[in-house]
Amino acid sequence: MQPQTARWICQSCRRTNPLRISLSRRRTYATATSSTSAKPEIYDVVCVGGGPAGLSLLTGLRSSPATAGLKMAMIDGQDLEKGMLRNPSPTTYANRCSSLTPASVENLKDIGAWQHIDHSRVQPYQEMQVWDGVSDARISFDWPSTNTFLTPRRPTDPTTIAYMIENANLTTGLLKRLNHVGGIETFSPTRVESIELGPEDVANSSGLDLRSWPHITLSNGRTLAARLLIGADGANSPVRTFAGITSRGWDYERHGVVATLRLSGEVPQTRTAYQRFLPSGPVAMLPLPGNMATLVWSTHPARAALLRSLAPEDQAALIDAAFRLCVADLDYLHTLTSGHADEVGWRLQHSAYDQARVPARVAAVQPNSVAAFPLRMRHADAYSGHRVALVGDAAHTIHPLAGQGLNQGQADAAALVRTISAAVAAGDDIGSTIALESYDAARWQANNALLGACDKLHKLYSVGWGPLVGLRSLGLKAVDSVGAAKGLFMGIAASNGR
Repeated sequence: MQPQTARWICQSCRRTNPLRISLSRRRTYATATSSTSAKPEIYDVVCVGGGPAGLSLLTGLRSSPATAGLKMAMIDGQDLEKGMLRNPSPTTYANRCSSLTPASVENLKDIGAWQHIDHSRVQPYQEMQVWDGVSDARISFDWPSTNTFLTPRRPTDPTTIAYMIENANLTTGLLKRLNHVGGIETFSPTRVESIELGPEDVANSSGLDLRSWPHITLSNGRTLAARLLIGADGANSPVRTFAGITSRGWDYERHGVVATLRLSGEVPQTRTAYQRFLPSGPVAMLPLPGNMATLVWSTHPARAALLRSLAPEDQAALIDAAFRLCVADLDYLHTLTSGHADEVGWRLQHSAYDQARVPARVAAVQPNSVAAFPLRMRHADAYSGHRVALVGDAAHTIHPLAGQGLNQGQADAAALVRTISAAVAAGDDIGSTIALESYDAARWQANNALLGACDKLHKLYSVGWGPLVGLRSLGLKAVDSVGAAKGLFMGIAASNGR
């Protein structure tokens, strides 16, 4: 059978089982008419995507004695060097931040990347306050007061729950480590023009049969043949499309609003993360160094657009209100187009709330830091196929309410490094379906459980009235009163769900 001529392939229409690919059925991804007639350059591993998951994977492979000798390449459409932190201001932070679990930090230490991160811009936090915006039922998390005998992996610092870090700081540290160990050919900024299986007559001087190898044609005209192609290329993964792996899920009809905040008052010695569940979506404030913090607010698209349109003083007031005022007050505030600072100030004077259990007031919103993005849940049917593996957002996207998206990608990368290392040690073909099966076994079910838990939490707290509010409040209070139960939840979170 001749290669398919269709270029864009709808994922929902594909019926090929990615674990049972026949060479007679050609797989294709392309952005335009292209050809793999150019003589391919042979690589053991080609990773498409230079985000945290892809960089951690390649760094881990270069740091492992078993895989350090593999010939590897990384492709990214963006200029990775331009995204690196260089002399950043101590009072200005990027609005895209992540909460690194202790397990993720330990992995970064294992691969030698943690020492290359700017630690002056990393903020550990020791407590979490989580509460119901309707009933005010609350649960408090902190390691010292929690029975953690069920914790699978405790942090190096026994008081730390997680570490807030700018995504740019993390990728900068990984790139520095990768540059230090060397041995990775980087194509950046370079687009992937097409991915196809090798032509019927292609081979190389060593006698390798390259017909089953993915051939990646780049915008610079070069063609790479990969023994194993890694998709670390995001939610709309071309590698996943090429592999014919279906990704299923739904949109939440919510937007995630992020912003960088400067807080008022003195910097507390013990740092706390705050999250309040509102019927429109959870709002979280997480600490950054000094008196800075990052906001993650999941809400309706119209409310996200309103927040972005407000004057800075009204933005700060509405954020303060989200952690203090009742749902009815917040609903009214979202009908106003201006004047939130005065309205919130008046309402706070006449509202009862525990000042010791809410975050500090917002002194200012960092200019140009308020942004929004749609929230979706997606999960690939499989993480690997013949000579293909997926990591990070290419394999799954999750609601941000638990802050686990980036950590899942880090755990994926670590598991895939172990899988490839075991295949090399055993003398197996690292791109074979059999060699990659252990990666799916290690990560798919763990990620699926976490995706399901976050999805159900979102739906549970989207209800603003009725008996369900009372039942979930009782459950929250029950967990808060049992140290072992809290230890279990914290242990799962600290270990990325493993």
